[in-house]
Amino acid sequence: MANSGQSALQRQLQRGGALDPASLDPTSLADAARALGASVFVADCDRARSRSAVLRAIAKAVDFPMYFGGNFDALYDCLCDTVLDQKVGVVLCLQKLHSGDPVLEEDAGRIETVCADAAEFARENGRLFSYVIEHAGAHPMAEPGVAAAPYGESD
Repeated sequence: MANSGQSALQRQLQRGGALDPASLDPTSLADAARALGASVFVADCDRARSRSAVLRAIAKAVDFPMYFGGNFDALYDCLCDTVLDQKVGVVLCLQKLHSGDPVLEEDAGRIETVCADAAEFARENGRLFSYVIEHAGAHPMAEPGVAAAPYGESD
């Protein structure tokens, strides 16, 4: 495929692998991916406070099968299957992964490793897999006597 009419972002997507969230505009990313024919999946991890909650957010965004195992091996398998199910490949965006939470710190690193492995799998199979992980630090500490805002509401 010739690179002559492609943007730098499209070329970066075709190389696959990790993308820097600080240098990306979500709309431009989605437009570039779709221009290549890649599918874009966005997982909102903001409310996830455990490994299983993060994996559920990803499973929901990517529409993994009901039998998704909910562990890192299953994540890798489902990402690879999803890559093969698409004509060109996949761009996965993990929004607000609270990797600063002590319970998620190690898991965030493992998720990045799984995504890197899926990108390598995609390259070996003539597909693309790019991913962006927006690290959001730790969740705010709960205030005694103050109920959390219902889903969808914020200050």
